Amino acid sequence: MSRFNQVSATNTSLAPLAMGLSSQSVAFSHYNNLSAQLPVDPASGALVAGGARGQAVQCFKNIQAIVEGMKHVMDDVVKISIFLRNIDDLGAVNEAIAEFFPGYLPARTVVAVADLPMDALVQIEALVSHGEGTIPDAPQAGDLVKVARNTGNAPVSSVSTQTVAFSHYNNLSAQLPTDPSTGQLVTGGIQEQTRQCFNNIQAILAGIGHSMEDVVRITVFVKNLSDLDSACGVYQSCFPAYRPALTTVPVADLPMHALVQVEAVVSHGDGTPPQPVEDARNIVIKANDSAQAPRGPSSQTVAFSHYNHISAQLPLDPDTGGLVPGGITAQTTQCLTHIREIVSSIGHSLADVVKVNIAVRHLSDMAAVNAVYTSFFPGGIPARRVIGVAELPHGALIQIDVVVSNAEGTPPAH
Repeated sequence: MSRFNQVSATNTSLAPLAMGLSSQSVAFSHYNNLSAQLPVDPASGALVAGGARGQAVQCFKNIQAIVEGMKHVMDDVVKISIFLRNIDDLGAVNEAIAEFFPGYLPARTVVAVADLPMDALVQIEALVSHGEGTIPDAPQAGDLVKVARNTGNAPVSSVSTQTVAFSHYNNLSAQLPTDPSTGQLVTGGIQEQTRQCFNNIQAILAGIGHSMEDVVRITVFVKNLSDLDSACGVYQSCFPAYRPALTTVPVADLPMHALVQVEAVVSHGDGTPPQPVEDARNIVIKANDSAQAPRGPSSQTVAFSHYNHISAQLPLDPDTGGLVPGGITAQTTQCLTHIREIVSSIGHSLADVVKVNIAVRHLSDMAAVNAVYTSFFPGGIPARRVIGVAELPHGALIQIDVVVSNAEGTPPAH
């Protein structure tokens, strides 16, 4: 019997199936990575009626069916990500959330995007704890607990928790450029707002005994693509030496109509109880770059414990830095080739990928995207999310990022 964790994909007929393109949930080690759920009735395959609230309820019903199909409960959800067509629908979605999380509140991210599959108004994904782990026939520390925490030094929300830790990761709610003392957006432009987002992240980390050096992955959501370079400049100033994996996503709108929102995934070297307390540096962060894929302002891949986080890949020629010629088929092939090269450079393969996130300019291109995608992922194992965006850097048609399992873990794996 292997002593290593294994990728474990599950599906239930009580939630919509993806026809072989993706799994509803892919577990590895102590986390379940769920595919983003649309407001689809699993019996009919059609969108439900009822506006944003009714659609949000159906998304959560689908998540609940997947979670319960794995013999878990909704309180095992550590993070939710909500994608809206209209940010003004957030109030209605919050009402739906209260039905499914009446007490404990997961960490969360909310953005409005240009389009969603099937013209849905809402799409929701979840990250779920997996206390039993995925070593075959060898449950691991099934009594691990979630640790949900807030600090008054960062904005406190009535609908989410600032950070929820489970096992060796802290999952932070995406931070808006809000002054925690006033609850209002800070004055200034993109640089000031981005700096405040990172200040809030830093305050949350200090409140749980961690620092910015423990950040593994950053996602920056910007309303205006023209602001991206300035936002990335602030990111670089916050990480002057080691740089976390980075994904940047141009969005249609953000809560409070902010210009920017920043999400962080953070290492938790000491783990959550009942793991014995370790030095927070005992399990190390390992950043790596490959010459076979484009270099950017971030590390191409950052591993911590049992996961590798890959920076978002655009369809760029690694030699010239320019957009590859051709349409969506060529661009999708280039993005996935970069990912394959990065994953290969750290001794892994695409079979180790547990989650794929796709942003496309035109959702009508998804048939062509899927034709390429299935050649790289023929078994449909990774969980997946697809969103439509109005524009991408370099005029690209597609951007892809992935999360990869890391069976051997990072030192001091035993």
